Amino acid sequence: MGFRGLLAIVTTVAAFGCGPSPITSPRIASAIAPTFANLVQVQISRLGMPSMAASDFAVAASCRRLATGSNSGAGDWACTLVWRGPHHQALTDTYDLTVSTDGCYTATIEGEELGGPTIKASDGRDVRNLLYAFEGCFETM
Repeated sequence: MGFRGLLAIVTTVAAFGCGPSPITSPRIASAIAPTFANLVQVQISRLGMPSMAASDFAVAASCRRLATGSNSGAGDWACTLVWRGPHHQALTDTYDLTVSTDGCYTATIEGEELGGPTIKASDGRDVRNLLYAFEGCFETM
């Protein structure tokens, strides 16, 4: 194989899969913030609280990759969400994310800050806590 053939192979490999990862902090943050806001909206309605629009929660996310020198790629991430609660109080919660190469993630929170896997609705029934653990995906193209 000549120089041109080798150059063509290297160029093809670089263009299709060996470039920078499409999984970045801004992409994850811009995916998890609206997903979380939508879940809060559904959650408060299930708990019997007054309805609010997802945008009223003003969720902002900041995400970082764990245990690597890189701030991109699949693996373990942490995202801190700063948001406005149903009574307009400022809240901050940090989720652990496992992000796969296809842009899908699972988010879980440690402790009981947002309640456990189930919480009590205003009528006393147990409901699944949508904010305890959730999944989402974002576009990687």
